[in-house]
Amino acid sequence: MIPASKHASIIKSTANRLGFDFCGIAKAGFLEEEARRLEEWLNRNYNGEMGYLANHFDKRLDPTKLVEGAKSVVSLIYNYYPENKLPEKPEDIKLAKYAYGEDYHLVIRDKLNEFLGILRDEIGEIDGRGFVDSAPVMERQWAQKAGLGWLGKNSLLLNREMGSFFFLAELIIDLDVTPDTPLAKDYCGTCTACIDACPTDAIVENGVIDGSRCISYLTIELKDAIPAEFKGKMENWAFGCDICQDVCPWNRFSKPHHETKFKPHPELAEFTNRDWQEITEETFRKVFKKSAVKRTKLAGLKRNVDFLNTK
Repeated sequence: MIPASKHASIIKSTANRLGFDFCGIAKAGFLEEEARRLEEWLNRNYNGEMGYLANHFDKRLDPTKLVEGAKSVVSLIYNYYPENKLPEKPEDIKLAKYAYGEDYHLVIRDKLNEFLGILRDEIGEIDGRGFVDSAPVMERQWAQKAGLGWLGKNSLLLNREMGSFFFLAELIIDLDVTPDTPLAKDYCGTCTACIDACPTDAIVENGVIDGSRCISYLTIELKDAIPAEFKGKMENWAFGCDICQDVCPWNRFSKPHHETKFKPHPELAEFTNRDWQEITEETFRKVFKKSAVKRTKLAGLKRNVDFLNTK
């Protein structure tokens, strides 16, 4: 029988073995402070057409409603910063770095399943679930509570050692684990680089995003036509956007990932603006076969590219 005091070290060594860059632990419970913030954000309609963000309000705030008897939330960081950026001259059509390679949902979900299997082998019967941007889990807030960083003015979790170009994932388990200490300090200070750089003014106040104005929302979540008011403000982003991360001083600490599945398709690295404009169903299926870009389907991607190229 392994004493509870050893659970944290087993979890963290397993996270390291599976390639996660950081692992932190928080005690499961109701996120009381976040309830008010989330309600106000929804009341302002900052979720745009993302109606699902208003669903399962209680589950989003209380992990014990996702895993019965949950006692701990294990937060994990997985790097996706590329060794080489795809062409990013001002006139180039761009996609967010997280979408260069295979869909992170699939890659990390497999690791979380393996993670739970290892814990069950080493500790015993554990009830739990793994989450990677796939359920109503407030992942950034839990990562902050687990001591992995702080929430920046762009609302993203920032880590002093690697910035913000990483995915967050969680294991919610019914295991007592010694929690980590939340980071008490906000290391953004007076910096407003992300606010100043956002071309659509989506960052309405420190840490608050009007999702309906965010380029990532406009190019991925929005199913209707992109509103004309954003013409000339998209800075050639056809899928997602990295502007607020690219300008963040903390991302000078970003280092290339080691996940081969996140490497871009060879043809994607050679894409020109003309290739984007003339992309066919055959090319789309080949280049983005396992990519998150499939979410927009070819029609959505062409809508975005056409919007960028019409005056």
